[in-house]
Amino acid sequence: MTVTVLDDRTALVLIDLQAGTLAAPTAPYPAAEVLARAVELAGAFRESGLPVVLVRMANSADGADATPGRSEAARLAGGARRPHDLGPVAEPLTGHDGDVLVVKRAWGAFHGTDLDLQLRRRGVTQIVLGGIATSLGVESTARAAHEHGYHLTFAVDAMTDISEEAHRHSVSRLFPMIGEPGTVEEITGLLNSRPVDATSG
Repeated sequence: MTVTVLDDRTALVLIDLQAGTLAAPTAPYPAAEVLARAVELAGAFRESGLPVVLVRMANSADGADATPGRSEAARLAGGARRPHDLGPVAEPLTGHDGDVLVVKRAWGAFHGTDLDLQLRRRGVTQIVLGGIATSLGVESTARAAHEHGYHLTFAVDAMTDISEEAHRHSVSRLFPMIGEPGTVEEITGLLNSRPVDATSG
């Protein structure tokens, strides 16, 4: 896995780094490590004058706008209902002028949101993805981004899953077919070697 290039207008899109997801058991990386790497990556993007997009999952309290369908996924272990709102985006990522906040109702960040519009208004042609969970929100967003024509890079150590097997499958099987998987270190290295874009916003 090696990241070879970042377009002049690349955005960082971080999926569901919220209180609810960060409190859950994750693999192969603990959520706290993923958050720390995401904060590092977001800082590098901001210093480079490139957009940072924070995506959060939230549905109405009555569940009326949740994705429909007959599925056991609507319940947690023990039969408890899933929370309608996973809470705010983690505080170390928030409070930065110019960041874009996208609220989604489904796994992927494109369906039913203005994410594509926000990216295209900023001239974005490439997306770097991270977040929780790799095989759910991140993969769903990646598939849609690929179909929308964006170049893709995956910060594989700034994402994690509820299952190590699911994470490994996405990283080793799907992601190399639609983009370049790599590490936060590789991505920040490329960012640091490019000129700062003062026109971001």
